Amino acid sequence: MAGTITMLGRSMKLLAWFVLAGWLMIWIMRPTNTYRNVWVPNLQGKLNKTTYFRSQGMNILIYTFPILFISLLGCLYLHLKSKSHSTSQRDQGGRPMIGLSDRLAICGRPAVWTGPLGIVSWMQLSFLIMFIALLVWTLAVYLKTNFDRLKSGGGMMHGGMMHGGMHGGGMADQPSMDVRRLRTASFRLAFVGTLSCAFLFFPVTRGSSILPLFGLSSEASVKYHVWLGHITLVFFAAHSLGYIIYWAIIGDMCEMVEWAKDGVSNVAGELAMVFGLVLWATTFRPIRRKSYELFFYTHQLYALFMFFFLLHVGISFFFLVLPGVYLFLLDRYLRFLQSQQRIRVVSARLLPNETVELNFSKTQGLKYTPLSYVFICVPSLSKLQWHPFTISSSSNLEPETLSVIIKKEGSWTQKLHQTLSSPSLQRLEVAVEGPYGDFSTEFLKHDCLVLVSGGSGITPYFAMIQELIFMSATKGVSVPNVRLICAFKTVADLSMLDLLLPLSTDKLDASRLDLTIDAYVTREKEAGKVGIKTVQTLPLKPLRSDRPITGILGPNSWLWLGAVIASSFVLFLLLLGIVGRYYIYTTEKESDAEFSTSIEAILALIFMCVSITGLGGAAFLWARKNASALAAKIENFDVVSPMGSPKSAFGNAELESHPQEVLKRATTVHYGERPDLQKILLQFEKWDCGVLASGPRGLRGDVARICSSGLADNLHFHSISFTW
Repeated sequence: MAGTITMLGRSMKLLAWFVLAGWLMIWIMRPTNTYRNVWVPNLQGKLNKTTYFRSQGMNILIYTFPILFISLLGCLYLHLKSKSHSTSQRDQGGRPMIGLSDRLAICGRPAVWTGPLGIVSWMQLSFLIMFIALLVWTLAVYLKTNFDRLKSGGGMMHGGMMHGGMHGGGMADQPSMDVRRLRTASFRLAFVGTLSCAFLFFPVTRGSSILPLFGLSSEASVKYHVWLGHITLVFFAAHSLGYIIYWAIIGDMCEMVEWAKDGVSNVAGELAMVFGLVLWATTFRPIRRKSYELFFYTHQLYALFMFFFLLHVGISFFFLVLPGVYLFLLDRYLRFLQSQQRIRVVSARLLPNETVELNFSKTQGLKYTPLSYVFICVPSLSKLQWHPFTISSSSNLEPETLSVIIKKEGSWTQKLHQTLSSPSLQRLEVAVEGPYGDFSTEFLKHDCLVLVSGGSGITPYFAMIQELIFMSATKGVSVPNVRLICAFKTVADLSMLDLLLPLSTDKLDASRLDLTIDAYVTREKEAGKVGIKTVQTLPLKPLRSDRPITGILGPNSWLWLGAVIASSFVLFLLLLGIVGRYYIYTTEKESDAEFSTSIEAILALIFMCVSITGLGGAAFLWARKNASALAAKIENFDVVSPMGSPKSAFGNAELESHPQEVLKRATTVHYGERPDLQKILLQFEKWDCGVLASGPRGLRGDVARICSSGLADNLHFHSISFTW
């Protein structure tokens, strides 16, 4: 049975790759004369004569449908993968077998570890270069074919789309060839920007079925969104600037205030560009890091940017970028529905170094893997700010709770720590989105794991170590040896290691995991008095209306997500077709100029929103009803808090619990020094070693440099970062 499911999954992945290749081929061929003179007339002759969709039919079929089909394949593939996870093929050592794609992923060594791109593997760099080559190819072919048509006296219409300047009074004087080339180049820059925009929203669709189908995760793909965002706005800005210069040269600046009934609206494009430039200005790393709130709030202008872009180009052309936008809107709406629930916070732990652990109630059916994360909003601090935190607990060791660790660093975390430190606090109101994350167990495929962290970067490893402890106690499952290298600034930061094990450790057997911890305190040369400081445990009293965290459509119900995607898009097409047949295209005419392009675009947007909110909301209510039945079983559940507040395990305190004793014996503390990472990593030359780095950008870059230096071919680097 497992073999059949595996073969079916591989077949679906192969089909997805085939469809994706065909979709990309359409983009590659789009600027050519073959596409314009052969493909488009044939497709338009068969599709664009319908009285239901008219000029939209071709773009729906060749640009929108393939991606939505891939997303449905992804939902089915991930459903089968989740069902076969427990019966996956393993080698004689008990580890999951490594396929060809896994080996290619493991061998992706860092090619760049400093600079604006961050840490980039050779494979990622290759795909970036190929994408840039696609953009250059598209622009070069567009310019060549269009300049040739200018020489022969041809126009510049393409796929039914015309741009400002083609129908104004300024064209009567027939500008010089160079001026017309400027207009043509500006026009085609928009098409290249559209190509980049078509990919823009895929990396930030957190509940995506497409990313994991191709071996990607949303948190690791955010860098692609950043790159695509810069590329998109560069081309769109050049497009806008080129047209402004063109209008100034021909003395027709009145074009800037034209809102054409048919075709392109210049005013809508200018408004889109204004919102895009404001959004773009705050995305650069120095501003994003120093003024996160400014970045966060201005980034919400993407909605206005895309809205006016839709009005600028019309719904027919917008279908080129619709797949990414449609899947993102559906995902965003489902996240919004989940965020309206108030989550039950059952306890908190305050550490001496001003770090906080929050423990949430969750349904027992909610499963997640190490390195998963959630977004958290505390309305009493800010109703708009959402911050991502990695989950520090294992869903197998703690089936009824989910924990996150938050260190006091920025203004939001400072306010949270002050709130939890208040003696009168009895309840904390929290909203949660997620969990999201990578659902693979790739870290199990190595003989050993070296986990390198700096400061609060250690928190992603807690869930991983807990999961390995659970698996080591499972008969027949072999787990890697683990060496944790963690660097802290002060002795007080050592208390973070007290959160490595869950609150309830009565039945926890940590002795079977081969774990070694080397903790480095870089700014202090002695232990001090950390032993007398305590970890404060604060039991909280939630309201009866507070709910446990439940799974979202997608990661915990892929089939339902696929059903929502398919049914909502079919409903969207039905509404669009019915209105097109009986309201927009009421006569069999060759031109659709009698109906406003902007109104048609707004109607399409309304239909899209109605389809997504209607069917997405119905599916969410169904899922919440089932979750409520599970939640009723744990209505009176409270976390059993330890009597008193235990002292730090890594000072002068004596430990009593067996798991903490094992943890203390496995730990060596080094004061007043930094870890010699190269010396440590080269000790594992005889092992197939997975090296994970989490923490400051400089530390991750140093580890990446060592792993890619060629001194040891057995080191497989993985970067963990949620601070994009």
